[in-house]
Amino acid sequence: MRRREFVTLLGGVAAAWPLAARAQQGTMPVVGFLSARPFDDAPQLMAAFREGLGETGYAEGRNVAIEYRWADGYERLPAMAADLVQRQVAVIVSAGGMPSARAAKAATAVIPVIFAVGADPVAMGLVTSLNRPGGNLTGVTNINLELASKRLELLHEVLPGATSVALLVNPSTPLAEPISKDFHAAARSFGLDVHILQATSEHDIDDAFTNLVKMQVDALVIGADAYFSNRGEQLAALSLRYMLPTIGSFRDFAAAGGLMSYGGSLADQYYWIGVYTGRVLKGEKPADLPVQQSTKVELTINLKAAKTFGLTIPITLLGRADEVIE
Repeated sequence: MRRREFVTLLGGVAAAWPLAARAQQGTMPVVGFLSARPFDDAPQLMAAFREGLGETGYAEGRNVAIEYRWADGYERLPAMAADLVQRQVAVIVSAGGMPSARAAKAATAVIPVIFAVGADPVAMGLVTSLNRPGGNLTGVTNINLELASKRLELLHEVLPGATSVALLVNPSTPLAEPISKDFHAAARSFGLDVHILQATSEHDIDDAFTNLVKMQVDALVIGADAYFSNRGEQLAALSLRYMLPTIGSFRDFAAAGGLMSYGGSLADQYYWIGVYTGRVLKGEKPADLPVQQSTKVELTINLKAAKTFGLTIPITLLGRADEVIE
């Protein structure tokens, strides 16, 4: 297994898990993959998931089948989760953040669910304990929720003269409130005026940037949200069109032309949910598999975007970057 930064919480000894939804003995197990992303998005994440599966001896099409459900947003997740339950898949992988995990949890208390989220799954009601989750859910969490203030700090290093900043959040998720609260506290420490804007659709995102220009804010922080991670190209294009320096939560934003991104590695998280999916298929019990935390955090800086904005990135900040796009 390749070297990765990873923290594993101590857990109980794995025991056999009676997969109630497993197909008859001798047939290929079926994994239901539930995602808030569009079907053609982020092939590198799916490659990481399949790599994790491969670590446990499973290969799609050879000894495991995968039924994909791409919601392209949050509205269709409950119906798609219910459909996977009706099809009696062996495991449900909820890779669309907290809304996907909650949809899977509401749909079944029997079929194992492996989630990938960016917030505390205990506080959000997914599991009773990180160490021993209980029930039929376990998975991997990263630290994206806690990084809103750090993103503002990085942006302030590039724009020390800024006086007004904005935060874009998705109000349809339970993460919007804690992200906004953390952001307000960080902005106060820098003496900055704060504006909170909301978006749940592509049209809302367009309107948000139009309003930001009218507000004459100096910079924007994009809140960590699975829906926004699917809209990296749109968000980057708008930030450049309106000449608004912006930091995102996921590498895709900076790679698409945005100024900077800072957040947990989604590829790392997808790799580990692949590993966990394989372990459950082999018979381990979700209740005994501790929720694990991916600690790999990536800072990506796009120098081409910085030049467009007329900004000079401090050498000290470049030296801390995991990736510099020129």
